[in-house]
Amino acid sequence: MELGIINSTDLYRLPWTLPDNGISWLEPTARCNLNCYGCYRKNIKDSHKSMEQVKHELDVFQSLRKTDCISIAGGEPLLYPNIVELVAEIKSRGLKPIINSNGIALTKELLHELKEAGVFGFTFHIDSKQGRGRGPQWEGKNELELNELRLYYAEMLAAEGGIACSFNSTVYGDTLQYVPELVNWAQKHIDIVHTMVFILFRYITPDLPYDFYAGDKKIEFDEIHYHSNKEEITNLMSPQIVAEIRKKFPEFSPAAFLNGTHKADDFKWLLTERIGTKDKIFGYLNNKFIEMVMEFYHYRNDRYLSYASPKTLSLGRATLFNLWGINKSVRKALKKYLGYLAVNPFRIFKKVYMQSIMIIQPVDFMPNGDQSMCDGCPDITVWKDRNGKDQLVWSCRLEEPMQYGVFLKTVPKN
Repeated sequence: MELGIINSTDLYRLPWTLPDNGISWLEPTARCNLNCYGCYRKNIKDSHKSMEQVKHELDVFQSLRKTDCISIAGGEPLLYPNIVELVAEIKSRGLKPIINSNGIALTKELLHELKEAGVFGFTFHIDSKQGRGRGPQWEGKNELELNELRLYYAEMLAAEGGIACSFNSTVYGDTLQYVPELVNWAQKHIDIVHTMVFILFRYITPDLPYDFYAGDKKIEFDEIHYHSNKEEITNLMSPQIVAEIRKKFPEFSPAAFLNGTHKADDFKWLLTERIGTKDKIFGYLNNKFIEMVMEFYHYRNDRYLSYASPKTLSLGRATLFNLWGINKSVRKALKKYLGYLAVNPFRIFKKVYMQSIMIIQPVDFMPNGDQSMCDGCPDITVWKDRNGKDQLVWSCRLEEPMQYGVFLKTVPKN
C-alpha cells in the first residue's frame, strides 16, 4: 500500500448533513484557563451563558437538526458554573453529552457528579502548544512526553467507569513526526482510549496570498482573531497524515470520510476503524462495515451514530465471530485473530476492542479564493445574527460573524 494514497471512491462517504448529523456543537462559555496557540476562539472572561440561553440553543438544534450527541465546548466547559445541570439537561433530551475539555479543572469528585448527571464521554484536547505552564511538569514537553498526561485522564475515566474517552491533538508542521507514535500509544491503551483525533493546524499568516473582506470592506489579516505574524505550515492535508502513520502501520486503512464543499475528493473528516488487542491490531474495518453500522443505527434510532459506548467498543471478539460472514474486512481480521490464538491459545482471555482514528482537515483556500469547508460539518453551532434570527453556523469560524456580522470572503491578492 503506497504511503498517503487514498481513493475517495473506495471509502464510505459519511452520511452527515446539515439537518441530519451525528454531532452538534454547544458553547456555554468562551472563558478558558488556557490560551492555546492555534485556538480559533477568543478567551472571554465574563462570557457564561444563562441556562435559559443554553436551553434555547438546544431547542434550536432539536428543531432544525437530528443529532446523536452534543459536544459541550467553549472556552473550557468545566469552568461553566452550571456544567452538571447542563449535562443532565442534554441527557434528559435523549442526547449524548460529550464534554470537550483540556482537563485542567477535572477532579474525581466533579467527574463522579458528571457521571451521575449522565455524561456520555470526554474529548480531551492535549498537545504541546497549549502553554500548560502551570508548573514545570508539562511545560516544554513534546507530544510523546504528554502521553503521561493523556494516560492520567484515560485512567481517571476508566476508574469511574462507562465513560467514552477521546483525545484531540492539533498537528503542526513540527509535530507531524509524532503522529505515528501517538497512534501506537493509543493501541497500547485500546481498552481505555476509544478515539484519537488529529486536527490539522490552520491559521492566517502574512504569506497567505489573499485579502479578506466583510462585504465590500477590506479587513486587515492581523485584525482577525486566528492569525499569526510568523510564517507557518498551514496547508497540511489528511493524506500526509496517513502517509506518516503508514510508516509505522503500513496497513493503516481509512474507511469513511466527509468531503469538502468545493472538492469531492478532499478528506475533511477521515475515519479509520481498527480492531485488536493492546499488543496486536488484527485489521482495519472497511467502508461497508461503517456503512452497515451507520445505516442500522439510523434505522433503529432515527439519527446517525457519533460516539459509541466503551461497552460496545469492547465487543471486538463478538464482532469478529458474528459478522465475519457478511463483511470482508471482518473475515480478514478474524483470520489474523485465529492465527494469533494458534500461537498461544491462552490469548483467548485477552479482550478484543475497536478503536477509531479520526483526521480532521479544516478550511482550505481554493486558488480563486473560495473556502472549502467540511461538507456536512458535525461541529455546527447556533448563532443569533444581527436580525435576531437563529442560524446554524460553523463553530470554527464563529469569531467572524460575531465580529463582522458575516463570514469573511477571501480574494486573491493579484
